[in-house]
Amino acid sequence: MKPGHSLMRHYLQFKDLRAEEYGYLFERAKIIKTRFKNYEKYQPLVDRTLAMIFEKASTRTRVSFEAGMYQMGGSVVNLTSGDSQFGRDEPVEDAARVISRMVDIVMIRTFEQAKIERFAANSRVPVINGLTNEYHPCQILADVFTFQEHRGSIQGKVVAWVGDGNNMANTWLQAADILGFTLHVSTPSGYELDARLSTLANPGCLKVFKSPAAACAGAHLVTTDVWTSMGYEAENAARQAAFADWCVDTQMMQLAQPDALFMHCLPAHRGEEVAAEVIDGPQSVVWDEAENRMHVQKALMEYLLLGRIG
Repeated sequence: MKPGHSLMRHYLQFKDLRAEEYGYLFERAKIIKTRFKNYEKYQPLVDRTLAMIFEKASTRTRVSFEAGMYQMGGSVVNLTSGDSQFGRDEPVEDAARVISRMVDIVMIRTFEQAKIERFAANSRVPVINGLTNEYHPCQILADVFTFQEHRGSIQGKVVAWVGDGNNMANTWLQAADILGFTLHVSTPSGYELDARLSTLANPGCLKVFKSPAAACAGAHLVTTDVWTSMGYEAENAARQAAFADWCVDTQMMQLAQPDALFMHCLPAHRGEEVAAEVIDGPQSVVWDEAENRMHVQKALMEYLLLGRIG
């Protein structure tokens, strides 16, 4: 969208879009992915520039956004806190005002959600959350798309979250509320979901379990994340002890539906949050899930910049 466009949208958390918009995005992602697989050139974002701002390390987010933007015909400017003024002696608000006058869309991977919201409030172009401490909407966008590729609609299904009540868990909860599935959550004591982060239209979409095995019972998808997320490394030893019983293993997967899928946003630590035989086993779709980050983000950028196609 050009500066001042009345339809400009940001994507800062999963609840920023409606269920009907997600339906559209997943259809677009499917079309865009098919074109990519068939080596069909599709470049609707020629002359558009994406600024990527990283205050946290990144592999999948950087590659998926950068490769995706180039494939769509656009250009990319990559900024880190080490080689820019962002996050140092320039206010976030000022950085937003400057950067958004020079590019067409911005992706930020940072710490506090408040920081990306301050940036978006002062930006003239769409801003995408590439990960914050509180939310990771692009990852759940990819995860739901991956589930639909393998098993059809996620509506009415059960997703089991085993492990830390972190940004991924917070975002899964928003997705359950919007897309109409049930989230089973099991976390160690002291690592629960932060109830303040999600006001639910449908509180029945969340069920909390003390036992990770009970959370997995009957699930159509079992998913987890590392026990120590970026920014929490100092807590690593305490977390290793607290999470010892929350490793997704073969026994947990056997309690889920016979055709249940396993997902992990990666990077993974085999033998910690997931057993090697699970993540490398036949129910795991983690590599499709990782690839699909690129396809859904291409659809998202197309939507935020061009609106609906056709």
